[in-house]
Amino acid sequence: MDELFNYIKKFGVLSDQEELLISQGIQEISVKKGDSFVEAGKVSKKIAFVKEGVFRSLYYNKQGDDFTRYFIYEGRFIGDFQGFTDQVSSHEYIEAVTDAVLLVIDWDHFKILEKEIAIWPVLFARIHVFVAENKLKVASIMLNQDAKARYIHFLNHYPGLANRVPQSMLASYLGITPSSLSRIRRNIL
Repeated sequence: MDELFNYIKKFGVLSDQEELLISQGIQEISVKKGDSFVEAGKVSKKIAFVKEGVFRSLYYNKQGDDFTRYFIYEGRFIGDFQGFTDQVSSHEYIEAVTDAVLLVIDWDHFKILEKEIAIWPVLFARIHVFVAENKLKVASIMLNQDAKARYIHFLNHYPGLANRVPQSMLASYLGITPSSLSRIRRNIL
């Protein structure tokens, strides 16, 4: 739970009493590799903080091929923030790439936190903006670099993550084929 509060404290100050209120409604759950945390077309009733494991956000094209949009790993929030706060259907899937452990805040507890902790809406909005800005920065980098530069950027900004995700998912994230990723890996070693 310390990791969660250390993360939240980057965005604002909480009293010990407020931390206790937050922790009382948090549920620690295990998620198996391949299981979904968010499903497109469904309203998300929870958000979570990743304690252990790796997830990916993905979508499917009309042919049923999946494409990885980004990865989420330890020390970060996970969920469809906009869909959760507005209680509308999600447009993405978020699935576990590895077995994982999450600290979950469900919709009912979130609403209690909004009422009982004056700074909670501001904290959550700041976290949401931070997450959205990071997604936009990554998307911008992905559009403006060639495949080799995207891979090197990934390695530099997400150390160790390349060894934790399947090559096909990493290739999908980079917008290249697995064989192209293999060639790039061979050429930079």
